[in-house]
Amino acid sequence: MKFLVVGLGNIGAEYANTRHNIGFKVLDALAQEASGTVFTTHRYGDIAQMRVKNAQLVLLKPSTYMNLSGNAVAYWLRQEKIPVENLLVVVDDIALPFGALRMRGKGSDAGHNGLKSVAQCLGTEGYARLRFGIGDDFPRGMQIDYVLGNLTPEQQAAMPERVKLACEAIKAFCLSGLAFAMTHYNNK
Repeated sequence: MKFLVVGLGNIGAEYANTRHNIGFKVLDALAQEASGTVFTTHRYGDIAQMRVKNAQLVLLKPSTYMNLSGNAVAYWLRQEKIPVENLLVVVDDIALPFGALRMRGKGSDAGHNGLKSVAQCLGTEGYARLRFGIGDDFPRGMQIDYVLGNLTPEQQAAMPERVKLACEAIKAFCLSGLAFAMTHYNNK
């Protein structure tokens, strides 16, 4: 089985440690788990390939910036001949407390421009996504500054354990399916 796992984020050093780049951080950690797995630059993003038991994972960090992520996702699904049922998008979510995980098989973009772009390019909201909570500790009207801001020291300290759990959820999705992953990792 072959899967496309996409971590959403923005390219460039100025975005590297922002809350909006959680998807990139999770994929970097997943690639590090498999020794010798490195990202290389290709059309529309950085790609790495790895195996988890009998599953082949194509990891994608789009280089299109968040608002055009769908272009990269659609291209790599076609390029690798992967069905949309084997797509998992990892994304930040302000509606969840920091570090909370929630996997869904479909749903709205909930105002997230990356998910909106993916749905527009695929023509469906029926694709799996793993939402990684970043919290909503920002004053009214300051959402953009918050998501594009750096993690607090407390959040940075908690990241390794939360990212590891997200990696486990991704592997569970690929090996045991959506229902199993949702049952075992949602709200953990």
